[in-house]
Amino acid sequence: MRALVQRVAQARVDVDGQTIGQCGAGLLVLVCAMQGDTPAQAEMLAAKIHKLRIFRDGAGKMNLALKDTGGDALVVSQFTLAADTASGNRPGFSSAARPEDGERLYLHFAAALRKLGVAVETGAFGADMAVHLVNDGPVTIWLDTAG
Repeated sequence: MRALVQRVAQARVDVDGQTIGQCGAGLLVLVCAMQGDTPAQAEMLAAKIHKLRIFRDGAGKMNLALKDTGGDALVVSQFTLAADTASGNRPGFSSAARPEDGERLYLHFAAALRKLGVAVETGAFGADMAVHLVNDGPVTIWLDTAG
């Protein structure tokens, strides 16, 4: 699985002009399931993100994790993280999981974060979404369970 994690002051996702998910200070997590990904990888990714030390401590250093701050997470599916731009100018997405597998793993990932005690809201899988965020830092981290 792939994830793009952004530390945010706040974030929300809208569908058809209506807010369907939001978070306060915490993380916006864009997630993509790849072909061959498993529920175990979704759980591993959730655990990694839960413990990722990218929040400021009292001295202003990135020493705290989401588990330490009690922050929220907004989890949004984004199959375009599977983009292959190796040839030509039009990205290919054939390495992304099939939609039914992608949705199952996306929801499993969100559930795994919740099981770790994180307040999680989500976008709508496969929907045309507008994601609004206030980046904090900015801090943006790329994670991939394949490597």
